[in-house]
Amino acid sequence: MTNTFEKYESSVRSYCRHFPTVFTDAKGAVMKDENGEEYIDFFCGAGAVNYGHNNDYIKKKVVDYLSGDGIIHALDMYTVPKREFIDALEKKIIEPRGYKYRIQFTGPTGTNAVEAALKLARKIKGRRNVFAFMGCFHGMTLGALSLTSEMYARNGAGATLVDCTHIPAPYMVPGMDVIKYMQTIIDDDHSGIEKPAAVVMETVQAEGGIRVFDNKFLQDVREFCDRNDILLIVDDIQIGCCRSGTFFSFERAGITPDIVVMSKSIGGIGMPLAIVLHKEELDVWKPGEHNGTFRGNQLSFVAGAAAIDYLIENNVEAETRRKGEIVKNFVEREILSLDSRLELRGIGLIWGIDFAGIDSAMSEKVIEKCFENKLICECAGREGSVVKIMPPLVIPDEMLIKGLEIIKNAIKFVI
Repeated sequence: MTNTFEKYESSVRSYCRHFPTVFTDAKGAVMKDENGEEYIDFFCGAGAVNYGHNNDYIKKKVVDYLSGDGIIHALDMYTVPKREFIDALEKKIIEPRGYKYRIQFTGPTGTNAVEAALKLARKIKGRRNVFAFMGCFHGMTLGALSLTSEMYARNGAGATLVDCTHIPAPYMVPGMDVIKYMQTIIDDDHSGIEKPAAVVMETVQAEGGIRVFDNKFLQDVREFCDRNDILLIVDDIQIGCCRSGTFFSFERAGITPDIVVMSKSIGGIGMPLAIVLHKEELDVWKPGEHNGTFRGNQLSFVAGAAAIDYLIENNVEAETRRKGEIVKNFVEREILSLDSRLELRGIGLIWGIDFAGIDSAMSEKVIEKCFENKLICECAGREGSVVKIMPPLVIPDEMLIKGLEIIKNAIKFVI
């Protein structure tokens, strides 16, 4: 029954409107509702449960810690779980990849991490403006929302969103030299645009419609920032934690961002956690200059450290790349053949089927039909034209293919 929610909950609720049932439990890549119906999950908590719902290994670590009366709330005080999480992230992920990052713990959401990164960049460079790419999504608090380009989200602010210049994404204007454009507007004293403290970017615009920036462009942005004394901030909130096929999404380009923001699956099994990674020389914060009451969620630290062990022991990065090929091959063979105007984009285990070439409204009908047939997936991109495929990285092959079959049949029905 959904009456309670409809009567008392704010109308701001969104995902539940697409999936109008009451869920009770979940395991791996399956969610179950109170009617006993099971749904394959191609939504993955918007990327917060990459290692599956109630992952046995991670969950046991959390339950054992909780049952032992370990401290739960500690602000930024020293604790054993925080030490173990820091050691796991630094020694098993960051250092083996040749990076040198310090870890800042912010409030527990991705937008909190973005806000902290913006403050840090502006503090270091002494400039207010930042560059972000059209099509991006970086969060819903005012600073992060100033970066986010979607007008629906921006219009909800009720305030002027400032200190950000939006740059056309490389896919938007064929033949446009985006790097040259950025260089021109910071060199021209009549451009009306202030030199930025940072360029903020997703390497894959997820909510922007699964737009994968190629390696050369990522390298060129890095070089642009170096040449002009600008910091490079990579938002790895949704596409990080192995989603792209490597733990950090920028590894494929061989670049090192100055600052990285992470949330979602950094908390292991959906536990709230957000972090900012920044180069050691950028650690210019004064004590307490940025804080948050829930920046020290000990259960998140326990789950996050366990997730790192799990992903290494189970070769999750390679498995993600392998399963990504299953998706790519299936869609190219079984779905794109349904209509030549369909377009597929993606990497790792995040893919999108774009209906803009036919009718953007079709994507909404597809996800509704998928839900009827016990598959949960969402839309993304301009006008919501893209059906987004984002299952847990640990989904079994046969269940992955079953979910893709449901999408195929839904598209056949809608078209």
